[in-house]
Amino acid sequence: MGIEVAVEGLTKSFGAQTIWRDVSLTLPAGEVTVLLGPSGTGKTVFLKSLIGLIKPEEGTVRVDGVDMVNDPDRRVFRERKRFGLMFQDGAMFGSLNLYDNIAFPLREHTRKTEAEIRRIVLEKMDTVGLAGEEKKVPGQISGGMRKRAGLARALVMDPEVILCDEPDSGLDPVRTAHLSQLLIDVNARIDATMLIVTHNIEIASTVPDNIGMLYRRDLVAFGPRETVIASDDPVIAQFLRGSPEGPIGMSEEKDAALLAEEAARAANRPRPPSRPIEIPAQLRPSPGEPERSGELRHAARVDAMLPNLPPEAVSAILRGRAATAEAAAAAAAARSAPAAAAPPRAAHSTAPAPPPLPPEFKSPGENP
Repeated sequence: MGIEVAVEGLTKSFGAQTIWRDVSLTLPAGEVTVLLGPSGTGKTVFLKSLIGLIKPEEGTVRVDGVDMVNDPDRRVFRERKRFGLMFQDGAMFGSLNLYDNIAFPLREHTRKTEAEIRRIVLEKMDTVGLAGEEKKVPGQISGGMRKRAGLARALVMDPEVILCDEPDSGLDPVRTAHLSQLLIDVNARIDATMLIVTHNIEIASTVPDNIGMLYRRDLVAFGPRETVIASDDPVIAQFLRGSPEGPIGMSEEKDAALLAEEAARAANRPRPPSRPIEIPAQLRPSPGEPERSGELRHAARVDAMLPNLPPEAVSAILRGRAATAEAAAAAAAARSAPAAAAPPRAAHSTAPAPPPLPPEFKSPGENP
């Protein structure tokens, strides 16, 4: 099972520039969390701070009793081996084949034999769908395969916490969907705590148990996925809609004059009818994978929060749960139902011919 990561009062600056200040959150053990935010808000810096690669000026990051910010380096180095990091661009060594890239952490940080290393590497490559590709070098594979190789390398040390820095960057929607499913399946198998940094709203809406958001040097939201999606905060609503109208501008924040101009335009437009809050169904593990323990723990926490939420949010959460349950039931029924045999094709059909298409539906050049 994964371990809890507790962040308290974290502040980081580079010279006179404050990246973020007084950030406090807890990554629940075994659950999947997504960290959102406009470009330049320090999400990658936050990941590096969790594992002690960057030292914030204030605050603590506690992992099983070890403070990754303030404890001696030897304790931080030892604790860092419990993390797996999936880099944004894969961070593969270009001169090494995939097998040696993925084996690198085991050779550097363990005393395992080459036979043991081979067994682990091939197992992880099979997990991410790269079986048989071990002799290829990074320049011979696609961006999606490099992402999966990076995930395999993050898994070889059997981490209890997995950090993913924009795993969807540079991928098309189909590969992004496959990678999202793969992350859910990995969580179901090993119950690791996961933090995913992304700009992808589809991932944020359907993959995690929890969502956090950085904006203007602050953590403006952190909580269960359902409550954040249902939030009426203008920053969160604008980001999740991908709308140009709202507090977020090209330079992260808009000035007062631009916000006033947008407000005036909105006041002169007819008010659109209010739409019910919709919470998409959460991704489920693939057929044959175990149930996610983190999902069950997450649901219990959300249940405890329901009495304190607005009625609209409660209704949206219950509808989202129903959609997730229906999707799971449909998938289970499809797996258990025997394949239907195709009916034999008659030599001469007696069924009447379909009526001809009206002229307006015929393709150009087709005879009327």
